[in-house]
Amino acid sequence: MRLGVLDVGSNTVHLLVVDAHRGAHPTPMHDDGSLLRLSEHVGPDGKLSKAGEKALLTAVQRAKQQAADQRCEDLLAFVTSALREADNGAAVLRRVREQTGVDLQVLTGEDEARLTFLAVRRWFGWSAGRLLVLDIGGGSLELASGLDEEPDVALSLPLGAGRMTRHYLPRAERGGRPDLAALDKLRQHAEEMLAPAGAKLRAAGPPDCVVATSKTFRTLARLAGAAPYGAGLRVSRELTATGLAQVIGFVSRIESAALAELQGVSAQRAHQVPAGAVVAQAAMRAVDVPFVRICPWALREGVILRRLDQLEGA
Repeated sequence: MRLGVLDVGSNTVHLLVVDAHRGAHPTPMHDDGSLLRLSEHVGPDGKLSKAGEKALLTAVQRAKQQAADQRCEDLLAFVTSALREADNGAAVLRRVREQTGVDLQVLTGEDEARLTFLAVRRWFGWSAGRLLVLDIGGGSLELASGLDEEPDVALSLPLGAGRMTRHYLPRAERGGRPDLAALDKLRQHAEEMLAPAGAKLRAAGPPDCVVATSKTFRTLARLAGAAPYGAGLRVSRELTATGLAQVIGFVSRIESAALAELQGVSAQRAHQVPAGAVVAQAAMRAVDVPFVRICPWALREGVILRRLDQLEGA
């Protein structure tokens, strides 16, 4: 069957269309995203602005039309931290449903961690043993550990690359060079937030395979010398603690406008790379791992796989 997955995140609204059935590899047929940065439209009052809501409505309507053009039999639509945390999020989602007919489901942070873990498990298989999965989004950081398809531990922390950039690195957000003192404050904050999570994950048992997903980790791995996306999904990619430290040393001393010109760096997200790198380093230190393997599958693929499992069960 042909499935569409609409992912409304803190940075982008992303539509992925696949041909899939249970037991088969989902084959991508259409992939399109639009940059909204919804989290930046949430004001000091905690509410999504009218401009943000209008942009969201336009993006959802566009994605719905694309899904229809692609002859999707089902459209799975969900939202993550930006709307999950907005004080008027429920009202906005209701208006989106009324005006577009698309029912956006709210995923909790733990839901995100579990679904991403499922995608990573299916990608690497049972031979990977106990998995530890790290995923840095725009608004939150997800961590999960387990031996099966359902993790024993699933955690979510408000340490997303976009969120930390807004809170600590406004100079980078404007295209400039990150403030080193602010980077150090971010590092301390991330380490304090991650300390109890790291203890819980280590108590769950030593991992056989540590995996990272998300645009942030893929960008960091590319800057550290991993193969480009064009080399194919199945090319092995890793990010070492040493390589990450070198990347941090580089991105903390360059303007984000210049960073955006490098291969492997999204121009729209270049300003978030320094914060994402610091959070990645803090996460790897919290779980005491020397390197992570990069997985091309993440939350969207997890949503697809869970849906296929449900259809088979029905």
